[in-house]
Order: sequence, then C-alpha cells, then structure tokens
Amino acid sequence: MKNLILLFSLILSFSSCSQNEEEKINDNSIVGTWKLIEKIESGNDGLPIWKPVSDTQSYTYTFYEKGLITNSRYNCNGTYEFNSANSLHIEFECNDGKINGDFNFKFTNKNLVLTPNPNTCDEGCDEKFKKIEE
Repeated sequence: MKNLILLFSLILSFSSCSQNEEEKINDNSIVGTWKLIEKIESGNDGLPIWKPVSDTQSYTYTFYEKGLITNSRYNCNGTYEFNSANSLHIEFECNDGKINGDFNFKFTNKNLVLTPNPNTCDEGCDEKFKKIEE
C-alpha cells in the first residue's frame, strides 16, 4: 500500500511539473493578439521612461502559428520569422508597398516588448504590448 501511494505521488508530481512548464511556454509565446499599451519616451530629466499610450495611438499585432501576422496600424497582412532566439523580422505587403523591419523582443511580466533593430532613437524606441487574445 505504501508503494502504491508513493507511486501515485510521483506520477502526480511529474504531471504537475510538466503542466507548469507548458504554462511557462504558453506565457512566453508570441502567438496571439497583442495591444500596444506603453512606449519609451524621454522623461522630464531626459531619462527614458515608459509612458502609457491613448486608445487612438494604440494598435495591435496578431501573430499566427505559421508565420503570418496582421496589424491594425497598417491594416494589411504580412509574415514574420525568427532571426534568432530573441529577434524577428516582420514584413507587410500593403497597397502602398512593402513595410518591413527587424525587432528584438523580450517578455516582461507577461508583456511583449519590441525594440527596432537597429534602434535609432536616443531614448529608445521600445514598445510594450499586452496580450489580449490567445
């Protein structure tokens, strides 16, 4: 009986570990719809600070599983591909022509932070997005 309880406890602990690992992976998945919530700007002291954006300034990216992307800013479809573990290339084919760029990305407190690469802004051009849909 003790062996049965021990075996059951081990199975339960392994299944909860893999579930936690799966949740971590999903938390840091780029797939889903992300809404712009903050941008880096210069503060009163000249140092960069995060500033909230208004609803009229905000836009969304929707990253799909197979490298497809949509964006409410340009209202056209595109593609994305990972250049490395923390870098991606985004390209939109719009009526006015192609829009493309490379970005470094990271996850901070479940938010997605995109930084253009190369970054040409003095204070930084970082944009912070909150996941609003899986």
